[in-house]
Amino acid sequence: MIISSRSAAVVCGLVATLAVGLFPPAAAAADEPAGPAPRVDLVLDVSGSMRTRDIDGKSRMTAAKQAFNDVLDAVPEGVELGIRTLGADYPGKDTKVGCKDTKQLYPVGPLDRTEAKTAVATLVPTGWTPIGPALLGAAQDLGEDGDASRRIVLITDGEDTCAPLDPCEVAREIAAKGIHLTIDTLGLVPDEKTRQQLTCIAEATGGTFTAVQHTDELSRRVTQLVDRAADPVVNPVATEGAARCADAPQIKPGLYSDREKFSEHRWYRVDVLPGQELRASVSVGADRAVDQDYGVLLRAVTVHGREIVRGSEAGDGRTDVISSGLRYPKPEQDDTDDDDKQAAETVCLQVSNSFSAPDSVKTTPGLPVELTVDLVDAPDTASDVASFGLGRGWWLLGVLALTGLVAGLLWGWISRLRLVWSN
Repeated sequence: MIISSRSAAVVCGLVATLAVGLFPPAAAAADEPAGPAPRVDLVLDVSGSMRTRDIDGKSRMTAAKQAFNDVLDAVPEGVELGIRTLGADYPGKDTKVGCKDTKQLYPVGPLDRTEAKTAVATLVPTGWTPIGPALLGAAQDLGEDGDASRRIVLITDGEDTCAPLDPCEVAREIAAKGIHLTIDTLGLVPDEKTRQQLTCIAEATGGTFTAVQHTDELSRRVTQLVDRAADPVVNPVATEGAARCADAPQIKPGLYSDREKFSEHRWYRVDVLPGQELRASVSVGADRAVDQDYGVLLRAVTVHGREIVRGSEAGDGRTDVISSGLRYPKPEQDDTDDDDKQAAETVCLQVSNSFSAPDSVKTTPGLPVELTVDLVDAPDTASDVASFGLGRGWWLLGVLALTGLVAGLLWGWISRLRLVWSN
C-alpha cells in the first residue's frame, strides 16, 4: 500500500527537536529510546505443486520469486524480516519426513537484500505442504519476548497435507499466547478447500486472506502487509466520496476507508504542491458473491475535468481484493516571487468499479474501499509517464497523428518518384 506514516513520524520528530532547541540530537535520541523493531517472517510454499504454470504464463514458483524480489526491495528501514520455507527439501513419500520439511531460509533480523534474494533464487519446487509445522516454526523465528509487533505472511498454493496437525488449530494456539502475532495468508490460484483453510488461519489471529492470480497482485499485497507491520497502529479514516469532484471531500496523506455501490464512481480531492509527487492506490474488496469479470479504475483529474493519469486492474472472479494505483509528479516551478505560481494544484481522484452481482445477492451496503494517499518529494528527473503528459491522452494522439502524416507524405513522394522513373 502506498502509504508513508513513517515520513509523517519523521517530520513530527524534527519539529519536536526544533521546539526543544537546546539539546543536541544525540542527547534527544538518548532520552527517547526507540521502541522494538517490528518483525516479519515470510513463509513460502515450495511444494511440488508450485511447478504449475498458471500465473501470467509462468510457474507459481517463478511468480513467487519475482514477487519476493519486489517485496525485498521495498522493505522499510527498521523492519526485521526473515524467510521460512515449507516443502523445499524432501521429494519422497514418507509422511513422517515430508511433514517435517520446513526450515528457516533467512533468519529474522536486519535485512541484507542481496543475501535474501540469493537464498530465494536457489529454491526449487520439491515436496509436501506442512503448513501447521511451518507456522509453529515461524512463530519460534519471531520470538515471544518484548512488545514488538510480529507478523507471519504465508504464501501457498494449496491446503495442508500433513493433518492431523490442523493449521487452523495451530493458528488459534498462537493467538492464545498473546504475543502480538498476526498471520496473513495469500492463496495462489486457490481452490475452495484451500480458500477455506487459509481464511480460517488468518481469522484466528485477526489477519487477512487474499486470493491472487497475478504476479503484480502478489508483490503489491505482500508489500502492503510488510508496510502494515512497520506501522501497526495505522487505522483507516472513514470518509465518504462524492458523486462529483466539486463536492468531493478534501483529504490529506493517509489511509481512508469508504463503501462504494456496484458500478459507482466516487470522487476525492487532494492538494499537490510543486515539487511533490502524488501517490495513490485503491483496493476494492468482494465481500460477497459477485459476477465474474470486474475491474477497478483510479484516475487523477484536474478540477476542469482533464485527465492527468490513470491506473486500472481487472479480475475474473478468483480474487477477493482488486487493487490499482497511480503516481503523479508535479514539477518544481521556476524561482519566482509570485505566490500564485507556487500555489497547490487541486487534483481530483476518481474511484470507479465495474462489479455486478447475481439477483439473489444484496448490493447494500456497498463494497469496502480502502484508499491510500501519499505526497512525497518528486524525482529530480521525471521519468513517470504522467510527467510528460502522456497520461493526458492528447499528447499520445498528437504524436500518432503526426507520425501518420509524415509517413503518408513520404510514401506519396516515393510513389511519385517511382512512377517518374518507370516512364
